[in-house]
Amino acid sequence: MNKPVKFLILRFSSIGDIVLTTPVVRCLKQQMPDAEIHYFTKSKFEFILKDNPYIDKVWLLEKNTSELLSILKKEKFNYIIDLHRNIRTLRIKLALGVPSFSFEKLNMQKFLLTQFKINYLPDVHIVDRCMDTLKSLGITNDNRGLDYFIPYKDNVELAWLPQSHQNGFVAYAIGGQHGTKKLPVLRMIELCRKINFPMVLLGGKEDFEAGEEVRKALGDTLILNSCGQYSFNQSASLIQKSLIVFSHDTGLMHVAAAFKKKVYSIWGNTVPTFGMYPYKTAFEILENKNLECRPCSKIGYKECPKKHFKCMNDISFDFPIKELPLAN
Repeated sequence: MNKPVKFLILRFSSIGDIVLTTPVVRCLKQQMPDAEIHYFTKSKFEFILKDNPYIDKVWLLEKNTSELLSILKKEKFNYIIDLHRNIRTLRIKLALGVPSFSFEKLNMQKFLLTQFKINYLPDVHIVDRCMDTLKSLGITNDNRGLDYFIPYKDNVELAWLPQSHQNGFVAYAIGGQHGTKKLPVLRMIELCRKINFPMVLLGGKEDFEAGEEVRKALGDTLILNSCGQYSFNQSASLIQKSLIVFSHDTGLMHVAAAFKKKVYSIWGNTVPTFGMYPYKTAFEILENKNLECRPCSKIGYKECPKKHFKCMNDISFDFPIKELPLAN
């Protein structure tokens, strides 16, 4: 039996970014039979990785990493795949002292686009850029897209939903890490009226009130507000069972892509040009392209810096939805 080739993959945040690294894990494991894959991330993101069959061990970041680094040294990794590339990962690479391959973040190109609207970004999805870290190892993209594995305990049965939603529903991920990535509530209501089909609203506890406003405006027959009611994995289970998905630029959008759902992807102050649009699945982009101030950030803000929020307020909802039994 050959000695395993041990890899340590580094990515510490966030949910969507970690999901976007799953092709790297799968292709490495499947194309290098002797590969032993270890993944180092934050404790709060363990749930994304612990059921992934292509990962042999998940290491969790603690506040004090010095003790953990001494343990990692004893693992005698052959290679580090750095898919985060920041000061923390630099320290880890220096401490372990083994060959490493690092993701190119293109921060200067993003700065030029957000500050001066000069676009030097390559027309390449971030997943393909992550896969480039494996080129010198002879690993190629299998083009199977993203992975997301839901443990049985987190499966949400259709029979648990209201009768109105058991014969099919649209999932709408209304959350977002920043305010400028989310439609205002009145626009959410407008969009849901446009969809006019049973919908499950997905998000965290912080999205519950917005979900309630939408539910009260459209009624229980159309809207099930599940924000804050389910874990992320349970929300992913509902994504898996949905007919189609509407989503802001958030982690559940990438989960939907992993399940090969048609995604209507809604963009505010950020842009798909950054390379994080739905990967290897059918999708439509909903965005306002007629703004000189967009993109204003590579991440997002609590509120619009210019106070008008036209990137979300002026998105057109004049589009057909052909995937539903009662197409618009």
